[in-house]
Amino acid sequence: MLYKKVFSPAFSAAACAALSLSLLAPASAQNTSSAGNGSAGDNLILDMHKAFRRGDKGRLAQMLPQAKGHALEPWAAYWELKARLGEASAQEVQDFLARYPGTYQEDRLRNDWLLLLGQRRDWAAFAAEYPNYRMNDDREVRCYALLVEHLKNPALDARLSDEVRRNWFAQRDADDGCTAAADRLVGAQNLTPQDVWHKARLATEANRPRAAAGAVQIIAPEAMDLLTELNGSPIRFLAGKHLALRKARKEIITLALIKMATTDVEGAAFQLESKWAIQLSAEERNWVWGVIGKQAATRLGTVPGSDALQYFARVNNDSDLTDDMLAWKARAALRAGTQPQWPQVLAAINAMSEEARKDPTWSYWKARALLATAPPDRPAVASTPQGVTQTISIAPQRAEALALLQAMASVRGFYEQLALEELGQKITVPAQPAPLTAQEKESARLNPGLNRAAYAITIGLRPEGVREWNYSTNLHKRNGAGERAGMGERELLAAAQFACDRQIWDRCINTSERTRTETDFDQRFPVPFREAVVKRSREVGLDPAYVYGLIRQESRFIMDARSGPGASGLMQIMPATARETARRIGLAGFTPDQINDRDTNITIGTGYLKLALDAFEGSLPMAAAAYNAGPGRPRVWRGQPGSPVLDAAIWAENVPFGETRDYVKKVLSNTTNYAAILTGQPQSLKARLGMVGPRDASLPEVNKDLP
Repeated sequence: MLYKKVFSPAFSAAACAALSLSLLAPASAQNTSSAGNGSAGDNLILDMHKAFRRGDKGRLAQMLPQAKGHALEPWAAYWELKARLGEASAQEVQDFLARYPGTYQEDRLRNDWLLLLGQRRDWAAFAAEYPNYRMNDDREVRCYALLVEHLKNPALDARLSDEVRRNWFAQRDADDGCTAAADRLVGAQNLTPQDVWHKARLATEANRPRAAAGAVQIIAPEAMDLLTELNGSPIRFLAGKHLALRKARKEIITLALIKMATTDVEGAAFQLESKWAIQLSAEERNWVWGVIGKQAATRLGTVPGSDALQYFARVNNDSDLTDDMLAWKARAALRAGTQPQWPQVLAAINAMSEEARKDPTWSYWKARALLATAPPDRPAVASTPQGVTQTISIAPQRAEALALLQAMASVRGFYEQLALEELGQKITVPAQPAPLTAQEKESARLNPGLNRAAYAITIGLRPEGVREWNYSTNLHKRNGAGERAGMGERELLAAAQFACDRQIWDRCINTSERTRTETDFDQRFPVPFREAVVKRSREVGLDPAYVYGLIRQESRFIMDARSGPGASGLMQIMPATARETARRIGLAGFTPDQINDRDTNITIGTGYLKLALDAFEGSLPMAAAAYNAGPGRPRVWRGQPGSPVLDAAIWAENVPFGETRDYVKKVLSNTTNYAAILTGQPQSLKARLGMVGPRDASLPEVNKDLP
């Protein structure tokens, strides 16, 4: 191929320095020229990217020689070869890997090539290339590698089996690598038939029929027609069946009950109790009751937490439940009445895996449950040479709770902040790390991956730039144990500053957040556009910290950010919502093409946020939920008249949508940290959370028709 002769090696230090200087130019200038490439060169790269997305191999091959010497040359070469990888020779792949050593594109193509070798069952070539793979973050590639390891030594290996099981269970969609590894290990009795049925259950509940079919095909191919039938209509399937005598039939009935429970909790419970419970094993019954309990627990605002607990009470062995089921049991117990059912919260958390219990969510709620159920501290008398001294004997549960809180308390996140407050402390701005040295800054400035990533982001290839940035900071090298590793703490701070200085705010924030021992709030919580945000927030009666907390979560201050559903700009506004909000706040002459204008986006976003806040009586958590999921859902989630009034931390943890649950917690945590920054005063997350309960029906409903 012609490009093999004309392409230059990967970035030199001089090229990095030149490109780094160009990236210091204002963003408006960066789109037209940089590092001697010019707009024509940038347009060529953008055209190649479009051709790659279309799968236009001919166009890519035609344009490739013209990309010689461009800063993003490795991307151009990657797109061209990736587009025809299935027909490329092994030598062409090796030539590419040798031409761009140490780059993201080299390891990205290696990842793609390893997947192809696995699909081809070319285990010799796979085994030869896999040790060079640095990212090691692709579960399917890892499953192929574990399969190769097993083929070399077919003896029973618990470590290998555990890793295959973990990767396979975590894969939401069907894939060849983990399915092939599981199939082989089942045949060799490293994995059990029960492992395979567990995968089928998880896939069925997640509405992943192909993944469920892949598992059933391994263990009971004769049941594939039954699986197709139950996926069509679980209630019709269950009505037409009467006996489940053999293991495969019991498991298929279990899958049908799981499928039914995802849409009809009461119907699945009736079917299980009245017809199938006596025919299923205890473990199968426990799993189905766990799914039914979980589904009931997710019906925040319509199904009381106590009802969900009644379903969970049918489980006679919590060890048969998954961590996800146990999490929803704990959530249901938290909202089961005016006061949480603390013993049940504690029991659910204690039944979780060790890994799940370490999550800040469950560390915090376990500590709260221990404090609530601990016996009172007792006075004790001790004799000393100086006389009799009275002391306090702390109950073991209380001591355990305090140890959990102290271990997690920090300003890093929602539950970490709540832990601080449980210990009687407030949220303040931490001390800044030692200033970066000139050498540390220079090392980041000359880093080829960071420069290429920043350049790609600058010209509009944000997804590509983000992937290369993350690779350069997180995955580009291995530690002494051969595991993937990234930059050290000081390197991360320098890389984050490299992004901050170029106003690439998302990489600035995300990179700085990876440090564990040093916390730089200037990087983690930047305040771009301060005059515009503060002025507009105060005009409409919003706390600027709340607006900053929301923008940080919505867009990471990327002005041209665009979500999959079509939301745009700093505050991620949908076109229809923008039009209606503009009308309500009297913004004359608004047109949808103005959404990405900074000031217009802030005006409309803060206007909508204020309308949502008024609609929910000033509740910051509910307004944040409305901003993310629409106001209709939190109107339901707050409960009907007679529903208990909940601590907003409990309410937020029970939000059914994982994205919205995470969003509300992060917006409120962000807000508290921004308030500490903007005011210079200690802050309280608990004070911002407040309580959440049904609307007072005696008061007029504000903004009832808010879109």
